[in-house]
Amino acid sequence: SRLNSDGELADPPQELVELLAASARYARATGGAFDPTVQPLWTVYANHFGVAEADPNGPSAADIRGAVAKCGYQRVTVDAGKVAFGQSGMALTLNGIAQGYITDRVAELLRARGVTHTLVDMGETRALDVHPAGRPWSVGIKNPRAEDRLIATVALDNQAVSTSGGYGTEFDAAERFNHIFDPTTGLCANRYLSVSVVAPTATCADALSTAFSVMPID
Repeated sequence: SRLNSDGELADPPQELVELLAASARYARATGGAFDPTVQPLWTVYANHFGVAEADPNGPSAADIRGAVAKCGYQRVTVDAGKVAFGQSGMALTLNGIAQGYITDRVAELLRARGVTHTLVDMGETRALDVHPAGRPWSVGIKNPRAEDRLIATVALDNQAVSTSGGYGTEFDAAERFNHIFDPTTGLCANRYLSVSVVAPTATCADALSTAFSVMPID
């Protein structure tokens, strides 16, 4: 994107301003565990494993430290007139929140047009009211070890659910390195197979499931 390549974007779309403001809120709420500025880490891992005979142990510690130094949501300035990075080499990825945001926008548009008692799934899932039968919606959670099976179901009533897991995108054949990064250490999230969060909105559920993937249970 122009923002990532130039380090700033004048007259950003209102939707981007809203999404970045929400990202900053969830970053603060999770102590930085959710951080939309981890794109430099993605680049380091993708470049490392994108070459033949890549070291199976992953990028060098120096490369990871260099990428971590370019992360930090606090250094993104957002207002109606401009979005700008406070350091050269920074870059955004909204993969940890954008699907939830889009799901909410679609749900809000449907509700504004009088649609009720429906389930919206745009990558994350949000329920508008209860099922037409008067019961909560039952939404299945995929088993990360066998995606054609369910590991659990959750009941939704005007709520949303999001699941994050490293099994979604791995960089290596051994599946040791995935697309969810700890912004502090630069390491990939391997603490849990998957994390599911039920929340009032899909934006919230999406951001928190991403953050909780790198946080201890306590």
